[in-house]
Amino acid sequence: MWPILMQFLRSNAPYLTLPFAAVIGVIGYNLEGYFSDRYTPYNKAIEDQRLDRLEDKLLTDPTNVEKLKYKENVLGKNVSPSLQK
Repeated sequence: MWPILMQFLRSNAPYLTLPFAAVIGVIGYNLEGYFSDRYTPYNKAIEDQRLDRLEDKLLTDPTNVEKLKYKENVLGKNVSPSLQK
């Protein structure tokens, strides 16, 4: 009798577990809605925040642009300690 019952459960497992999973999912969804705070504060877009920071930095001294200054040899970066002089 047990082998027949186990064969039935094995062949029909998706049909038997789907209702249980659906009930547990609905309960979890409702509990999450009850306990969590759904309010998300408004933030400006990241691109807008970046532009604002760049504007603030450039408005202080527009002639001081770090990217245009030549600092050192590009090939000298990440040199192995044995190759340094």
